Amino acid sequence: MAHSGISSLSLYIHIPFCRSKCGYCDFNSFGGLEALVPGYVEALTKEIQFRARNSNRQVSTIYFGGGTPSLLSISQIDKIIGACNKYYNVDKAAEITLEANPGTVTCQWLTSLHVLGFNRLSLGFQSLDDTELKILGRIHSATQAVEAFTFARQAGFENINIDLIYNLPGQTLTHWKYVLNRAITIDPDHFSLYPLTLEETTPLGHAVESGSMPAPDPDVAAEMYEYAEECMAGAGYEHYELSNWSKPGNVCRHNLTYWENRPYLGLGAGAHSFINGYRKANTDYPGEYITILEAGNLPEQVNEYISVPLEISEIIILGLRLIRGVELGDIKSRFGIDISTLYKTEIEELIGCGLLEKDDSRLCLTRRGRLLGNEVFWRFLPKS
Repeated sequence: MAHSGISSLSLYIHIPFCRSKCGYCDFNSFGGLEALVPGYVEALTKEIQFRARNSNRQVSTIYFGGGTPSLLSISQIDKIIGACNKYYNVDKAAEITLEANPGTVTCQWLTSLHVLGFNRLSLGFQSLDDTELKILGRIHSATQAVEAFTFARQAGFENINIDLIYNLPGQTLTHWKYVLNRAITIDPDHFSLYPLTLEETTPLGHAVESGSMPAPDPDVAAEMYEYAEECMAGAGYEHYELSNWSKPGNVCRHNLTYWENRPYLGLGAGAHSFINGYRKANTDYPGEYITILEAGNLPEQVNEYISVPLEISEIIILGLRLIRGVELGDIKSRFGIDISTLYKTEIEELIGCGLLEKDDSRLCLTRRGRLLGNEVFWRFLPKS
């Protein structure tokens, strides 16, 4: 059966610039290249135009991620969002998000952003403790984080996400409780809570590897996650994805595009796309990205066809991240395949281990399964 012909599209716009690279960050971002920003914005508007020639889908979400999108001036953001509106059919009710570093925004800047049509803001707090923020290499303080949130409310934002990272080196459960409860008191509309992932290539990864920082403890991480589940439920937040909680009506529609394996178009250096059965990725380096587009070419470095077995596998793995799980009938109607039969042995084993639960219509992780998701996900890799 052919790939799904869903007509809506999400746009992801990558801004790879940072004032300085955080010690834990392994994303495609670069400190000290701000001189490239004007040329990058020009190149990005060209890519937006070029890609639009092959798309007649209605855009339902736009997401500016990074890097630090809030380093851009309002006029630069206006130019990018203006190109999106000019060359794409953007839904009047589209969710339009920008990620912001609390150390880079003012009330005036956020007010201007809201006037441009941005209706969702994602603030990268990461912690509300100054010592932890220094460990992470963040450029803002806890006071600046709370101030940025206040500015965003004053600017008119009614849908604000806060990112927090837990299980930091040396962080205790007691201190995580303090950080999380302090964040809840400022009353955001959405939370993204992530355990620290240490990458060998990052300064923080090297520090733990060398023994100059204590290694995060997975048992403590599990306790912190379980506390977050209880605390969020008590504060009225719905747990809808492994790492995400929202007030009613404030789920991140853009990120649901990824978890539901629907089409998205990535624009900018290092951005990834999944559209018309193909996964694509742009060159990572901003200078190279600019040069390629100035020459009138597309900056793709990956263009891979996703086979039906691989797409089914990805739908299951991504869908199991959602608390509601995977809808069995959706996969059967799209591909004519019953995953209860295809993965019968794996599903029975995982149910027996207490990691999965299944009824007639859906498959989802148990509470224990949410703590051990990776133990579940690899079982659903494509059958060879």
